Amino acid sequence: MSTFSAIGEEREIDRDEYTPGVEPQPTWCPGCGDFSVLKALKQALPEVGRTPEETLLCTGIGCSGKLNSYLDTYGFHTIHGRSLPVARAAKLANPDLEVIAAGGDGDGYGIGGNHFIHTARENHDMTYIVFNNEIFGLTKGQTSPTSPKGHKSKTQPHGSAKEPIKPLSMSLNAGASYVARTAAVNPNQAKEILTEAIEHDGFAHVDFLTQCPTWNKDARQYVPYIDVNESDDYEFDKTDRVEAAEMMRETEESLYEGEVLTGRFYVDEERPSYGAEKQEIGEMPEEPLAERYWDDDYEWERSHDMFLDKHA
Repeated sequence: MSTFSAIGEEREIDRDEYTPGVEPQPTWCPGCGDFSVLKALKQALPEVGRTPEETLLCTGIGCSGKLNSYLDTYGFHTIHGRSLPVARAAKLANPDLEVIAAGGDGDGYGIGGNHFIHTARENHDMTYIVFNNEIFGLTKGQTSPTSPKGHKSKTQPHGSAKEPIKPLSMSLNAGASYVARTAAVNPNQAKEILTEAIEHDGFAHVDFLTQCPTWNKDARQYVPYIDVNESDDYEFDKTDRVEAAEMMRETEESLYEGEVLTGRFYVDEERPSYGAEKQEIGEMPEEPLAERYWDDDYEWERSHDMFLDKHA
């Protein structure tokens, strides 16, 4: 067992362990899709055998940022768009920790879009859940990067003149090794996809469609939905980048035409994660940095001394 936390403990895990002892009253609006993310996550974590003590949840700013208030794990509520760099640092310092990052479409695809691209490019071993409701919800209904063209809001009263970004395609192009989309109205699929994403060794991106009945009344409830992995109407190899890219293009265009396609779109089990690659070339210590922190006898190297020795 790790001296840093209870990592490595083998025992049966109950989903109720992820509910805080004094459960806070959720402040999400009635009918909000965010409730489904919380439920699916509470179901997925015991499935993969992770205890609350083995799990860190980093959240950004927005309605999604309240997630770690309702999930009894280690939590870090970061600043706007910065859940991924904090999550990356935690994973590099303590590789055995199960790290999950979460944010909304505005937080993750807008404010933190640069971090999203490069975390996917480097294939850091973590799960990234994006609550995609096509709106900035917490700040009372502004147009977001995924709002459809023509969408009217407080910031775009005459309608958005911009095409929405395509997050699945962007994730694949950046280098994510697991890309999926699920919806709040499909709890069984959501649990299965989150379970797979957490178990995946590499960057797993889950675009989670979450309806916002308060600030985005134009948005669909994302029903009816079609699981592209189960439907006979869609045949593609999710391990083939070219076929996955074509399926993603169709999925992202269909969403704004009223057809909701969900499922696993790309899975690469062969590509090593960032941490594994760094260990392979000797740039990551075998002993986690988090373990060293608790070792009173450990002599820390000063990075500027290492630099001077190398370039003297």
